[in-house]
Order: sequence, then C-alpha cells, then structure tokens
Amino acid sequence: MECFSSPGWFSISTPSFLGLKSKNKLSLNRKCRSFNKDGSRCMSMSQRADESSGFSYKKLIHFALEETNTRTLLAPSPLQEKYSSLLAMDDKTELQMLSFEAPKIRLLRSLCIEGSDGMQVLDFAAFPKPEFDLPIFCANFFTTAKMNIIVLDLNPLHDIMDQEDYKEKYYKDLIPLGLKYSELLPWGGKLTSESLRFFSPIVIWTRFSSSPHNHSVLFSAFKEYYQAWLELMDRSDEETDAFQIALNCEAQHKYLTWRSEKVDTPKNVAAPASDSLHKCTTFGDPGHGVLKRLIGEDLAKNVIREFLFNGVSDLGSKTFLDYFPEYRCEDGKVNEKRSMIGKSFENRPWNARGEFIGDRVKIV
Repeated sequence: MECFSSPGWFSISTPSFLGLKSKNKLSLNRKCRSFNKDGSRCMSMSQRADESSGFSYKKLIHFALEETNTRTLLAPSPLQEKYSSLLAMDDKTELQMLSFEAPKIRLLRSLCIEGSDGMQVLDFAAFPKPEFDLPIFCANFFTTAKMNIIVLDLNPLHDIMDQEDYKEKYYKDLIPLGLKYSELLPWGGKLTSESLRFFSPIVIWTRFSSSPHNHSVLFSAFKEYYQAWLELMDRSDEETDAFQIALNCEAQHKYLTWRSEKVDTPKNVAAPASDSLHKCTTFGDPGHGVLKRLIGEDLAKNVIREFLFNGVSDLGSKTFLDYFPEYRCEDGKVNEKRSMIGKSFENRPWNARGEFIGDRVKIV
C-alpha cells in the first residue's frame, strides 16, 4: 500500500495506483517553479491545507476518488506531473489539482481553491474516452461565508434537443433524482439559451445562503449524482464504429471549446464586499477572471486550456467560431457577449417528465 503524495492534503491509504514515485514529485516541483515566471508561487508538497473547518470541498473529491476506485482502475494522468499545487500571488489562496485516467475515462480531474474568509471553489469533471458516449460529469461550486453558486450535472455529450434516443438512453431513469434535488436546491435564476444546450434535464443550477443544512444537501446531491454517473459508466459499452467514435470525439471537443472560451456569469449576484475575488461568482467554472487575479493571465489561460479543459488543443482542429459562428465579429474576433440570442431562462425550462418546455417558461 502506498499513499498518493501530491498534493499534501490528499493522503488517504490507497492501492498503488495512487502512488507517485519520488522522481515524479521532484519533476512536479520543477514545473511549479517555472510557474513563478508568470507571477505565482509553488506550494511545498509537504504543506498541509487547513482542515480545521468542517466544510471543505476536498471531502467530495476524496469521496469521488474512493467511489471511482471501487469500480475501475484509476491511474495518475500525465497532467499530474505539471499541474498539482499552486500558491496564488496573494500568498494566501491555494489552488490544488488532481488528475487521473481509467479504461473508460479520458480524464478525471479536480481543481480546489481555498481562499480567505471561507471562500472555496470546486471544479470537478469526468470526461469519457471517445469510444464511449457517456455524459460528462460536471460539478462547479463557488462558496463564500454567506453565499453559494452551484452547477451540478451530467452534461450530455450529444444534443438532447435533437437526439431523443440519447436522452432516453442516459436520462430517462435519472429524472426522479433530478426532481428530488431540484426541489431541495431550487433554480438559480437567469440562464442563457446558448448555455442551455450543454445541460441536461437533471441539471442543478442554484444559489443559496451558506448554512450547515444547505451544504449537507449539496454534498448529498454531489454524491448521488456521481454515483449515478459511475453506474452509467459501468453499463456503457465500447463503441467500435469509427464514424461514431469520431462523432463522440468532435462532440467532446465542441464542449471543451465552449467551456474554455465562454463563462456565463449570473446577473444580479451580490458579491461580498470583503472578498476581492468576487468575480469568481461565475456560472460554470472559476472562470478566466478569478484565475487571472490569482496566478496571472498567462498561467490562467494555460490552466484553463491544458488542465481544466484538456483536449481542446488536440481532440479536434475546429475553432470556437467554427462551432459557434454566431459569435463572429466583423473583424473576425470572438464576440465577448455571453449571449448572442439575448434570451435567458428565469425558471427551470424542463417539466417533471424531463421534457423541454423552454418555449413556455418565462424568457427575459
């Protein structure tokens, strides 16, 4: 038995698949020192995060890795050598990253950020290999001492608006789960119609005040959603048709291209005045803004494209404007607007049967 030694906070007793040899650890430290050129500082691998608080998203990462290990053979991703732990330019905020792969999983990765005044960010995702048309597990949580912005979903790999068979295959049996938590964690407000294409009928998009009860509900939702995703993974069959594999690959690349380019920011979110990192109240992931403030613009772009949305550079050759030409400006650049259609959904656009009713709900 060995312990996974990087970063320091994650050191549960696990099988040898989580063990990294010392040469990898040293190599990782060299990589982190190179980040200093962009303004950030590398954390010592022996540094322990403060676990005195009972509320920590690290517990969810711990849970997910243990659950995954009971169903498949996890191995550290090659990304782990370069992306592990960083200390931001403020010398206070920690960015901790983990990444793995498995026979059906191209990349399982997490980014956990802990700042002052109770600020926490979790970006956890599981991307299937192209031979499997599994949904993409997505958990993007932002928390301060007073408020939370949450997205939890099994993002559809293929368009469920057009492909009813894909929706039936993966979501029909999960509708009761989505209904359960959509009542406990109500719809969080305006969601752009462009973003909607990447979410499923069971998506949890919510905002709530920080409290032990609300966090307990959120933790339960994460665990049940992730277990549901693992069940789908267990039952999935490997695709052998080259054409379908290519379609899966392009669909995932399209998703990554959108996520790495666009961050949908909820309107009318009151950020705590004491938190200088208020711009990380973004819908979807910590976003370009918060990472830029923490570790500098160049490194932020690198972490987004090469770690958070790894594959955007090598799963396909199409650009953002190839997939989303409606965002093209006259000068050929990408329009920075969140929505070109200019519509957003104030209320949940699916009914209790998981049917899209977006044309009948309030659009603003």
